[in-house]
Amino acid sequence: MPFPPPVRTLSGPRRRTLLASAAGAALMAGCSSGEGGSGKEKPGAGPSASAQERARARAASDSAGLLERYDAVLAVHPALTARLAPLRAEVARHVTAFGGAERSTRTSPSASASASASASASASASPGVPPAPAVVVPADAKDALADLAGAERTLSDLRVAALVDLPGEPARLLASVAASGAAHAYLLTEGAR
Repeated sequence: MPFPPPVRTLSGPRRRTLLASAAGAALMAGCSSGEGGSGKEKPGAGPSASAQERARARAASDSAGLLERYDAVLAVHPALTARLAPLRAEVARHVTAFGGAERSTRTSPSASASASASASASASASPGVPPAPAVVVPADAKDALADLAGAERTLSDLRVAALVDLPGEPARLLASVAASGAAHAYLLTEGAR
């Protein structure tokens, strides 16, 4: 006698499986250390120290930009503070881990408006330094969460792609932060539903 078919057939892998696979792949790419696997890089075998510093500075800058996005969303939608505060704190730790300093702090909307006005005035006074682009936050909280999720996802994908060019420890750090960004994107997407 044949067994009856299952009530619910899975059409593909679950989201948790995909997220765990992506995070695992990112960590595995970051943990491979070349030919010997000893974790020690051979001189001349990888990118120069200046290339590593540029990658680290770019990662710090990208994380600081993401932190500014979180601050802008929180300024427009203070009701999301409980949901976004832990994620924002993690992004702030990422900035510090890459050796950067937070470019913005959470302020009230009126204080941030005056700060941006003074920043644009000082930026116009120094030629050659482009002003920082303003972060546009949607009026709807669900759209704001979706935008944050998109920013986290995009940055995570860029970081995974950059792993190929980095050796050992910098790659492991970048892989860890990329996996964290993918998890943030997932949490923000689930919150927007």
